[in-house]
Amino acid sequence: MIALLVGIISVMALLGAPVFVVIAAFAMVGFHYADIPFAALVVDTYNKFASNPVLYTIPLFTFAGFILAESRASLRIVNFSRAILGWLPGGFAIVALAACAFFTAFTGASGVTIIALGGLLYPALIKEKYPERFSLGLITTSGSLGLLFPPSLPIIIFGVVGETSINQLFAAGLIPGVLLIVLLGMYSTFVGFRSEVVREKVSMPQIIRTTWEAKWELIIPVIVAVGIYGGFVTLGEMATLIVIYSLIVEVLIHREIKIRHLPAITNQSMVLVGGILIILGAALALTNYMIDAQVPMKILEAMQTVITSKWLFLIGLNVFLLIVGCVMDIYSALLVVVPLIMPIALSYGIDPVHLGIIFLTNMEIGYSTPPVGMNLFISSFRFNKSVPALYRAAVPFLIILLIGLMLITYIPDLSLWLITHFGIR
Repeated sequence: MIALLVGIISVMALLGAPVFVVIAAFAMVGFHYADIPFAALVVDTYNKFASNPVLYTIPLFTFAGFILAESRASLRIVNFSRAILGWLPGGFAIVALAACAFFTAFTGASGVTIIALGGLLYPALIKEKYPERFSLGLITTSGSLGLLFPPSLPIIIFGVVGETSINQLFAAGLIPGVLLIVLLGMYSTFVGFRSEVVREKVSMPQIIRTTWEAKWELIIPVIVAVGIYGGFVTLGEMATLIVIYSLIVEVLIHREIKIRHLPAITNQSMVLVGGILIILGAALALTNYMIDAQVPMKILEAMQTVITSKWLFLIGLNVFLLIVGCVMDIYSALLVVVPLIMPIALSYGIDPVHLGIIFLTNMEIGYSTPPVGMNLFISSFRFNKSVPALYRAAVPFLIILLIGLMLITYIPDLSLWLITHFGIR
């Protein structure tokens, strides 16, 4: 009977049943098999929600990100970056990398970044003589580039699910995130030289003008860094502060979002949040069953008979996570996979903060990994290009990102140096 139920649920998943339905169904089968009343599923989930002090930051940061995405903040950030970096060979490509990273960090969704910035960046790249395939690959893979930077929503969720310090995760993602941008920037510079792209002249008046225009948006990362790492506010207070600040800037100062538009923006952002919280509730129930049934321990025992080296485990972990990132959306992966791999990784002596950065880097890459990476299909829709064409465009960028992943995985200090040097808790 158990095998039959698992088979039915698996067929439901293949036919496109909602993720939370599939997860909850597996949890209910496990509870039934363990002779635990289904009421415990609801009680355990409620207790997890009620006892977690940072869950309410998820809708706040998401709402702030959608406010920025709906305004002309993207144009101001691009213009500022162009004035600063446009003189470099490959300068505008680096501008695109920086702009995409900025917006993904605040929206937490690569699809939003590709849709919001793609129409602005792609034609500009083509106009400045960047090859079409390069331009497509750049926008597609850069859509998820900001997931390692605060206040990235996936970082917060990893901290909640993995019971890891979110402040430490924010700090740990800075150097790896910059590393990935630098590696892609070096490739962009090479393509810029080869293609003889248009280069901007350094203009101090232009730099001053664009900096002044984008000053309100540029202050946001400073507020986050000083507020959290300076110990002036908690994460929840920072989330509230960023929402209020974004509303004041975009509604009252720039006046690009009308009051009447706020209900629609709220609805769009809360649909995303609602989906995350429903999946989170189902995933917590399944996690509780797996812990009670000692599933991670049984997997660990089986692995330890085959894998005895920490480094060999990390290789297998990266391969597994790349597949997960390719076939699952990042929020489902965070909620389902993290509770499973966390105790196993700890047994191999891997720091949980380092594990978080490895996990999120894999998810970044998985978004653009053939055959079913989500960014590939979003870009295909946004730019009216075939998916195979996006496969070919993404390959050079994926190779570079995989090199970055190896450095992040096997040099833990890239993730942990800021934490140990500044004593971040």
